[in-house]
Amino acid sequence: MELHDVWFVLIAFLWTGYFFLEGFDFGIGVLTKLLARDRKERRVLINTIGPVWDGNEVWLLSAGGATFAAFPEWYATLFSGFYLPLLIILFCLIVRGVAFEYRHKRDEDRWQTNWEHAIFWCSLIPAFLWGVAFGNIVRGVKINGDMEYVGNVADLLNPYALLGGLVTLTLFTFHGAVFAALKTVGDIRGRARALATKLGLLTAVLALGFLGWTQADRGDTASLVAMIVAVVALVAAIGANLAGREGWSFAFSGVTIVAAVAMLFLTLFPNVMPSSLNEAWSLTVTNASSTPYTLKIMTWCAGIAAPLVMLYQGWTYWVFRKRIGTQHIADAH
Repeated sequence: MELHDVWFVLIAFLWTGYFFLEGFDFGIGVLTKLLARDRKERRVLINTIGPVWDGNEVWLLSAGGATFAAFPEWYATLFSGFYLPLLIILFCLIVRGVAFEYRHKRDEDRWQTNWEHAIFWCSLIPAFLWGVAFGNIVRGVKINGDMEYVGNVADLLNPYALLGGLVTLTLFTFHGAVFAALKTVGDIRGRARALATKLGLLTAVLALGFLGWTQADRGDTASLVAMIVAVVALVAAIGANLAGREGWSFAFSGVTIVAAVAMLFLTLFPNVMPSSLNEAWSLTVTNASSTPYTLKIMTWCAGIAAPLVMLYQGWTYWVFRKRIGTQHIADAH
């Protein structure tokens, strides 16, 4: 296996980790409006991700940085062609982070309400747009012979990509609901499980349509196996949630995300951005990659740094593993 193939796999791994971790992160943000009945319950939900949300976003920085260094042509075409949706995602991530930090700085109802609205919308919009973006990457976009995107924003809003956006939004919200049930006690835990069942069924319908469409259009045997794993894991997650086994449900919902993302990258390889104008103009792991020397240096650096970061993040989750409820939240002044 060539180093550019290795880095394609590593970038797929980074995006998978990001969607697994930031998925329930976004889901909790959406649930602050769908699940929480009052401000104290919203504080409970936000506190479940309080110690980890910023660490989860490190995976996005790593994925973007690795793409820039390992596949500069892919990075340039992707970020220029998808400039507006990626700018919206970046803006939402910035505002969302500020909202987490500033929401409690003042006691005024209007101040806290506005930041809570920001948390909701800045979780929902990226959860949807990431699905739209990856739907277009897999489907193919208008790339010319100079490796430049020549389409417009309207071209990105096609039925396949929009369905992909709905899948990521519902899947992440389901993932978040299961995480909320796993991390809370009391009435909110029961309502999180009930909502997770409904979200899981909706996700199953949408995901089956999107993954089936993907398989029919670009799939092979490996992607079919990944699709089957994703569907079976989603059904298992719903079943475990109904049985009150939140830990297993969360694990299976995570497997669903991992398998679904793996399927998308399997259908993509050896392309990194297919051209819908001419297959010969597609960006591939070969024509979009950096020099072998650059990839070699990156491999050594990643081999040393990545395990340390993962160990530290795993330790963080272990430290903050206990459940919380409204009884742990102090009354407002």
